[in-house]
Amino acid sequence: MTSVEAAVLYAGLFVILFILLKGNVGRVRSTEKVMFGDGANERLQRAQRVQGNAVEDVPVTLVGLLGLGLLTAPVALIHGLGIAFLLGRILHAVGLGGSSGSSFGRMAGTLLSLIVMLVTGSACIWYAVA
Repeated sequence: MTSVEAAVLYAGLFVILFILLKGNVGRVRSTEKVMFGDGANERLQRAQRVQGNAVEDVPVTLVGLLGLGLLTAPVALIHGLGIAFLLGRILHAVGLGGSSGSSFGRMAGTLLSLIVMLVTGSACIWYAVA
């Protein structure tokens, strides 16, 4: 597997995650009978926030992974970052989706995601100037 193929693998996995998050919003919306907005419904607000947090963090990180792939960074680096980021986003989704308060999943997922974003950004800079 090339570095570009590895990066594109994670793009595909995150597309599937986005579909699952979007489907969850629709499921909660239907269950709670809120067809527009959030209806001040906490379950729906959490589902929307989980999706929104992914929309905020995933695209820029995927751009970084794809950039690393184009710069032929080591495949192991891309897999390490991709797996860790996917795990972080899943932990965050489960943690925030289950409770509006603090939870292990939310905290660990956020921390892991931020670390991956920092390493991805740093690696992009490193491979671009090296």
